Amino acid sequence: MHSQEAGMQRPFQLTRWFALIGLAAIAAVTIASSLLLSRFLMGNMLYRDAAISMEFVRSIAAVQEARGYFTGERAADRNLVEFFNHISTMPHVLRANVFSQERKIIWSSDAKLIGRTFGRNPELEAALNGNLRITDAGSWKPEHLFLEGSAGRFVEQYLPVHSQGEVIGVVEVYKDPRMLISSISEGLRWVWACSFAGGAFLFAVLFWLVRRADRIIRSQQTRLVESESLAAVGAMTSAIAHGIRNPLASIRSSAELELESAPAIRRETCEDILAEVDRLERWIRDLLAYSLPETGEPEDVRVSDVLHDSLAEFSDAFLRKNIAVNWVDRHPSVQVLGDRGLLTQVFNSLLTNAMEAMPAGGSLTIETSFPERGGLLRVRLTDTGVGIQQEALSDVFLPFRSSKRTGLGVGLPLAKRILERFGGSIRLASAPGCGTTVDVHLLEAR
Repeated sequence: MHSQEAGMQRPFQLTRWFALIGLAAIAAVTIASSLLLSRFLMGNMLYRDAAISMEFVRSIAAVQEARGYFTGERAADRNLVEFFNHISTMPHVLRANVFSQERKIIWSSDAKLIGRTFGRNPELEAALNGNLRITDAGSWKPEHLFLEGSAGRFVEQYLPVHSQGEVIGVVEVYKDPRMLISSISEGLRWVWACSFAGGAFLFAVLFWLVRRADRIIRSQQTRLVESESLAAVGAMTSAIAHGIRNPLASIRSSAELELESAPAIRRETCEDILAEVDRLERWIRDLLAYSLPETGEPEDVRVSDVLHDSLAEFSDAFLRKNIAVNWVDRHPSVQVLGDRGLLTQVFNSLLTNAMEAMPAGGSLTIETSFPERGGLLRVRLTDTGVGIQQEALSDVFLPFRSSKRTGLGVGLPLAKRILERFGGSIRLASAPGCGTTVDVHLLEAR
């Protein structure tokens, strides 16, 4: 029981699983890379803005010889005070503080802060060690006094001031980041848009590739199963052909001899025997054709000649079955790629199916045309027979699946295999009580 359930497991849906897992993985990578790139872009632009401010302050401090002012050796002159005033009036600057090495504010754009010393400040300590620091005002600090309520969000820049190779002080600048953040946000939007566009393109390409690979794998699996079936059928067919054909020949000969001298009451029985013998012969012939490997090269074949020969072979049978044939040959001189013998077998099989579908008589219409450009000739066979049940339509081209009680189930699979070998195809449409339409597409010879 368990082995049967294991054998009947559903096939692995490669395309569906890739669509789910691949989309999730690509989305996760896209989002993670976008976040990292956004963080890098934000930090880098803020750092560059602070670095420009630091170089500006450093150059002016060097020109003004501000070392003595920071160390307390001399009072600030008018030029230096004017320089600090320029810092406080720079675009988007909310406040500027100047710290000495003793962590004391020696100048500020807010006079209430001059001379004050605040508690532990890691950013100030790092700047006094010569490192540029930028921080967003995420938490309140004592030096934010008189600023938070009026300024809202701001960015702090701690700019170390160097002289003679050492840090002599720090300029702390509070900036309104709205203009900078607006520019950064524009860049971030492009980063996210490009990331998602790239992820979508990558997913689309990989999805197409995986879907194509899935189809090829399924096609190869089908062919592998078919090859294994053909190997078994070939061995079985050889034994059947050798074991049955000789007795069938004897039965046929005996029925033909009896038919010549039998009275009318027994002639119908002899004809039935001959018909059944012919049916068994067709079965064996189809089995042999289906199981034999494909050989030979395609040649140019005139379709009208093949159809003429097939209809001539079935003319007596159609007459007995009261089946009217209407052949509309719009392209009598067209040649297609194929093999005359194999194409004859294809149309003989289709004509046999049509005849068996109309036991009480009917009509069969055969029409040749070029419905579309592209070099494919369409041969359409339409009968008025009993039709095929909808649930059986999906199995008509599978070997040994026949909807007829006396069918073997290799006629249509063999026809499909022959036509695909020469670049053609076959399609079937049917409904119970409405007849069947078969479209045979053949590649035109160039």
